[in-house]
Amino acid sequence: NSPLMNTYNRQNVRFARGDGIWLWDDHFQKYMDAISGIAVTNLGHSNPNISAAISQQASRVMHTSNLYHIDIQEELGEKLTVLAGMDKVFFCNSGTEANEAAIKLARLYGHQKGIELPTIVVMQNAFHGRTMAALTATDNEKIKQGFGPFLDGFVRVPFNDLPALEAVFAQNPNIVAVLAEPVQGEGGVIPATQAWMQGVRALCDRYDALLMLDEIQTGMGRTGSMFAYQQFGILPDVMSLAKALGNGFPIGAMLARGKAAEVFAPGNHGTTFGGNYMACAAALAVLGVFERRPELIENARSFGQYLHKRFETELADLPQIKAVRSMGLMIGIQLDRPCGELVQMALNKHHLLINVTRGDTIRLLPPLTLDTQEAITLFDGVVDTIREFLKTSQ
Repeated sequence: NSPLMNTYNRQNVRFARGDGIWLWDDHFQKYMDAISGIAVTNLGHSNPNISAAISQQASRVMHTSNLYHIDIQEELGEKLTVLAGMDKVFFCNSGTEANEAAIKLARLYGHQKGIELPTIVVMQNAFHGRTMAALTATDNEKIKQGFGPFLDGFVRVPFNDLPALEAVFAQNPNIVAVLAEPVQGEGGVIPATQAWMQGVRALCDRYDALLMLDEIQTGMGRTGSMFAYQQFGILPDVMSLAKALGNGFPIGAMLARGKAAEVFAPGNHGTTFGGNYMACAAALAVLGVFERRPELIENARSFGQYLHKRFETELADLPQIKAVRSMGLMIGIQLDRPCGELVQMALNKHHLLINVTRGDTIRLLPPLTLDTQEAITLFDGVVDTIREFLKTSQ
């Protein structure tokens, strides 16, 4: 009887060691991790550069608090803002916290403009986290059930639907921001279209609203560029990051530029652990790996395209496959039926870790360190599991 609260239906496996895309359980069985801890270990498990940075920092100082200057935090902030084309950053501990900070920033921005009821436009099918503001912005009735009442000040429109967004802007003078994911990850791996993303940017400019992009899952090379927005020819006003920023060490960040960067003042927001020495050492090491190995981002693009095309070709004879969608190494294979059983089947038969999201979509998020043989092994395991599942679920 576990002392842990019953918040997860955990798979019956315990991992003891990891290296790159591979994990070993406590019986020395080897597994391929094709979800990277849900888009976290983009640089693979036990990356030696990151492990060394964490170890060295732990022996110096781990935490003091944001009441004092932290050189390593300022160094990370400088590198990250330059990389992202942003002006300022607030460090926190998770993606949900980064989104909460963005939502607070947008509301304060509205109040500073004299708007009494600041309203944020969010998307159908969105996922932004599980704390109360982030959960309000999320569009998933299953995970929201039992947690109302939710916050006011949000209006929801369909994703990739520019006329719907234009109509909301025209009808509501209180809109202060649009919050969206460049690729809806939990929503089934649905990428934004180029036209929509550019249209959202233009609408935000026209109505003096902030464009806030949730890059928690898409950031840090996952989609074939350091940040997904870089492929859309736009720049957001606010961006939230977490997951792969620390490659497994908890860290989140909310970045802002221009007018959005000047909204917060001392006392408006805070964090005890955010941006401490340990987290910043891990994130700096992550950025260092990307500096030394820029080919990893190209890997995400090329292997993403390779796997997408091969899945489309190999699964073309199966009418039960509704769609293959991807952006870099963020791949979704949608079936015409619930397919949660695939997770256990892949684990048991192929020692392959995959994920099913939205009930009917296999989500693959392998590390960017993927090589050709690993990509083939991943492909074969997924295809075999799908075919086996469809034989038994007629």
